[in-house]
Amino acid sequence: MQIAGCKLQVVYLFNMQPATCINYFTKAGFLRNKLIYISLAGLFLLFHLDSFSQKQKPKNDSWYDDKLLHFGFSLGLNLMDFDITPSQTFLEQDGYYPEVSLLNPGINIQVVTNLRPAKYFDLRFLPGVSFGQRNVRYYDFNTQAIINEGQRVESSFLEFPFLLKYKGARLNNVRPYIITGINYRYDLAGKKEYDDEKQIYIRLKRSDIYYEFGAGLDFYLPYFKLSVELKTSRGIRDIIVHDPGPMPQYVNAIEKMQSRLWIIAFHFE
Repeated sequence: MQIAGCKLQVVYLFNMQPATCINYFTKAGFLRNKLIYISLAGLFLLFHLDSFSQKQKPKNDSWYDDKLLHFGFSLGLNLMDFDITPSQTFLEQDGYYPEVSLLNPGINIQVVTNLRPAKYFDLRFLPGVSFGQRNVRYYDFNTQAIINEGQRVESSFLEFPFLLKYKGARLNNVRPYIITGINYRYDLAGKKEYDDEKQIYIRLKRSDIYYEFGAGLDFYLPYFKLSVELKTSRGIRDIIVHDPGPMPQYVNAIEKMQSRLWIIAFHFE
């Protein structure tokens, strides 16, 4: 999510009223990114503190985790977002400034395939689907008046992530890990043509490659392993279709737009 005014020329910032400038930097989008990274750090901190208070306990059998290849499934929640770079040229001409106004939770469903080539490393393939939406709002940069709030962009992804998982030492029935890799996503909801009935004037390219990074904890339960994982996923392409369509000011106001997802997943293996 972009913070209004943060990517504009410095001269605009000096012309802003103090109250307006403060309002920009107190938007939820500014705090959300900080909160995500704090949560990742906190996940390991909680495990670290807990390790001092735990005594050695009987370990649940992890025969499924010691196999060369094992399977499972995953359920998760996501927040889909855009990283929008406004067009300086059209900002000066039309005054349209775009931002993501509202984040709505979506869902992820995946099948887990886990290959263990070494003691502390796993290779993971998690094909699946994810659903969500993003709402793009436009307002007049000069007057701060909202121009349009109705650009709701829905996505239904087929996704094919290939990930490397590095596991820490197991303490009793808990093990921390970090994960990274790439994910190819194909958006089934991408439109070839504009839909005038819905009055949506933004179209997205259907395919993109994302790089992903996250952390999690494996909990070894009596009959299966539950993993709680928090990660971020960011697309590398400019995914907006630069075809102005029937309302060109909405597309022209965006110089570049990249996709971003925040995901909390629960793996059952």
